[in-house]
Amino acid sequence: MLDPLDDQDSRLAIERLYFAYRAFTAGPDRLLEARGLGRVHHRILYFVGRKPGISVGTLIDTLGVSKQALNSPLRALIERDLVIAQASLEDRRVRQLSLTEDGRMLEARLTEIQTALLERAFAESGREATEGWHTVMARLATASHTV
Repeated sequence: MLDPLDDQDSRLAIERLYFAYRAFTAGPDRLLEARGLGRVHHRILYFVGRKPGISVGTLIDTLGVSKQALNSPLRALIERDLVIAQASLEDRRVRQLSLTEDGRMLEARLTEIQTALLERAFAESGREATEGWHTVMARLATASHTV
């Protein structure tokens, strides 16, 4: 087992995560800003694109936001014809979300930008580093529920 990070290593890790996230979001942020959209819209587009037909309730759980917090950005995406909300055939009270053709094209472009960054970093870092990165990210994602 590795020794825990000292304060200097922890601070360097925080800085690298911060700057990496800034680089990871810069390209998509520019595209979104040109459309009057932001990161919250990007997250919605991404997860609706990953799971067409996702219910509003499941999207709320996935994003870890309140219904109230999701309402305005989701409504904006629907009004801009990027997302469709339809009543479920099984339960008319449940709204299911899907991307429109324009929504699919925008989401694909945003994901393409981020995928290219990750693929380049993974290729330059090697298999072991890539696997370590996935391990660390998975642990960080689950740690947020316990902090």
